[in-house]
Amino acid sequence: MNKFEKKFFQRFEFTEAQIERYFANALRDLEIARQDPFLEVRFTYCYQALLKGGIALIAKAAQVKVRSIPGHHIKILEKMSELLHESDILTMGNALRMKRNFDLYGGGESFTEKEAADYFEFVERALNRIERELRKK
Repeated sequence: MNKFEKKFFQRFEFTEAQIERYFANALRDLEIARQDPFLEVRFTYCYQALLKGGIALIAKAAQVKVRSIPGHHIKILEKMSELLHESDILTMGNALRMKRNFDLYGGGESFTEKEAADYFEFVERALNRIERELRKK
């Protein structure tokens, strides 16, 4: 587990069924984001879908689970980006994270239709890429 810091990740033997459930939850959240008319709800569920997809990817790739401690969202995004060899996952994921933090802790944030659509498309592409990785033997 040298590439996965023990502070943020813990060794765990996942079954394929457990990994599939993580990913199914990511897809469910993305579907909620697709259908909900409220931009804040769409944004929140997009972000959650991205993280859940990352958790599934990390579980499959390294047989580690994420510890829920301050900074763990950043580590999920970093590892997703690393495992998929796509730097935009870290860049866009971090933008989502910061916007979410400002909305949560900074007194609220407004989201535009374009932002919601752009984030949704990004997360959908990321989950498609994760799904391809999960299907590899």
